[in-house]
Amino acid sequence: MNTKLSRRVTTAAALTVLAVGGAIAGTSPASAATVKPVAAKSAAAAYNGVCGTGYKVIDSTPVGNSGTTYLTWNEAKGKNCAVTIRNTAGAKLYMEVRLTALESEEGDAVDAGQYTSYAGPVYVNGRGYCVSWIGTIGSATSSDWGHCS
Repeated sequence: MNTKLSRRVTTAAALTVLAVGGAIAGTSPASAATVKPVAAKSAAAAYNGVCGTGYKVIDSTPVGNSGTTYLTWNEAKGKNCAVTIRNTAGAKLYMEVRLTALESEEGDAVDAGQYTSYAGPVYVNGRGYCVSWIGTIGSATSSDWGHCS
């Protein structure tokens, strides 16, 4: 056998051993000593359904580490709804949700005040417009836009 062919056979055999060994190692259960604990993340606020029947979540934006602003859409009504929800209900603090159909003459839909768990819901006619939404919880504020229909 020539040296080039011998090297190819040796290389192919070595690669086969590595592949089989890797597959076996990948299927063996991890021992308790190799499992690393995962740090618990704060649970994000879940959408609470407050916009009503027929509204489906189409986007969400985190509001710092305090909560989430959800944007929903109701195809049958052609309306968007937004709500800002805290991760954990607690003492009253300033919260806001603002929803705007961009380039519409409808104006902003806003709910702001001292709340324990959520601000909103607020609604705009979204058919034919892009929308922007803003959420505030305490000193944390976030915003986004899109979903042109």
